[in-house]
Amino acid sequence: MKTVLKVIVIMVVLGALMSCASLNTPVSATSNEMGVLVGQSSGIIWLGILGNVDAGIKDAAQDGKILHISTVDFEYASVLFGLGTKYTCTVTGK
Repeated sequence: MKTVLKVIVIMVVLGALMSCASLNTPVSATSNEMGVLVGQSSGIIWLGILGNVDAGIKDAAQDGKILHISTVDFEYASVLFGLGTKYTCTVTGK
C-alpha cells in the first residue's frame, strides 16, 4: 500500500512539473535597424476561456514608446499547473 501511494505522489509531482512550460516564438522582423527600446504587453487566460488578454503588438509598442518596430516575439507560459496560460508580446525597436 505504501509503494502505491509513493508511486501516485511521484506521478502527481512529475505531472505538475511538466505542466510548467514556456514557449517563446519569434513572430516578425522588419528591415528596421535593431533598436534599444523594448516594450511588453501581457495577460493570462484561465481554463482556456476566462480572462481579458490584451497582449498585442500595438500595446507593447506603446509600452516601450516605440515608433519603428524591429522585432516581435510572443511567449506562452503555463501558469498554476496548467490552469492558466500567460501570453506576453515583446517588441523591440526605436
